[in-house]
Amino acid sequence: MRLVTIRPAKGDEAAGAGASGLRPAVVLASGRLLTFGALARVAGWPVSDAIEQLALAELLAADPEFGAIREALERSDPAALEAAAVDPATVRLAAPIPRPGKIVGVGYNYLDHIREQGLEQPTRPVLFSMFANAVTADGQPIRRPAGTHALDLEAELAVVIGRRASRVTPADAARCVAGYTAANDVTARDWQGQAKALRPGEKGDGQWLRAKGSDTFLPLGPVMVTADELAGGVRADGAPGSDGHGLAVRSWRTAAAGPDANRPFQMQDGNTSDLLFSIADLISMISSEVTLDPGDIIITGTPSGVGVFREPQIFLEPGDLVKVEVEAIGSLTNPITDEEGNAPTGSPAARFMAGDQP
Repeated sequence: MRLVTIRPAKGDEAAGAGASGLRPAVVLASGRLLTFGALARVAGWPVSDAIEQLALAELLAADPEFGAIREALERSDPAALEAAAVDPATVRLAAPIPRPGKIVGVGYNYLDHIREQGLEQPTRPVLFSMFANAVTADGQPIRRPAGTHALDLEAELAVVIGRRASRVTPADAARCVAGYTAANDVTARDWQGQAKALRPGEKGDGQWLRAKGSDTFLPLGPVMVTADELAGGVRADGAPGSDGHGLAVRSWRTAAAGPDANRPFQMQDGNTSDLLFSIADLISMISSEVTLDPGDIIITGTPSGVGVFREPQIFLEPGDLVKVEVEAIGSLTNPITDEEGNAPTGSPAARFMAGDQP
């Protein structure tokens, strides 16, 4: 099952789920979007108004496997479901989980990314945290703060927690996964203190909170694919389910200036089979001290090809357009703007924001 969160055409992206008209929906086989409220009405539930106001994280807490939603879909008339659904072209999406309670990032978790940095293979994952202010949606601008000159992208598979996880074993971790989505772990490399990104005299912050947790630095989406579709079931492309293993993870940058201007350039081309620590291992390790709750997010690391380790380096500038893609889930496309949300006239970002889709 594929799930989204629909946002109002003119809503406050920073507002809490449910409080400003954000509505969870299921993606039908036709691609049309059926809100949970519309599904409830078709199924004859008496709680349609209440369910319309619930965020996906709240629904997960009550029903980790979306059993009621699945039952309603199975027993409802397909034609009635289609009639109650909306054309995705008429709505705009928020991140599937717009306001995660916790976001746990994982560093140095792809072997090829470790090798490109010349690092030794770690014995435990490097963990860091972000806050909900960093989350943004497919199509929304990534705002580059004025204080950084080394903005970079990181395509990642993100895990959505569905059940409370505290001190779980790797064998039990799979039942705590509600689903997966795509993520772009945007990073200010100079703030991070990455030596290759520092100008003479610069030191960086020496920690990662600001470098990775600034506003708009974590695009998520566009959909959440439930765990059963990628574990023991059938993926959206018809291939066998894979529990998040063996999925291609890619990224592209369309530059606003330079010799490659206006042409997508592939930055990353990795695969989750290269993960050093599996999703089950990550959940077990994190939950040994930090309780994970429904709707929490784990972003699992990025493959090689990021801008800071390239020769010459590639950093994101206002006017650029970036895209990350996770196989069987989908892609996120975001324009890069300045801190005020502006992009140079005629740039790929400006054209994208004006409705000229790539």
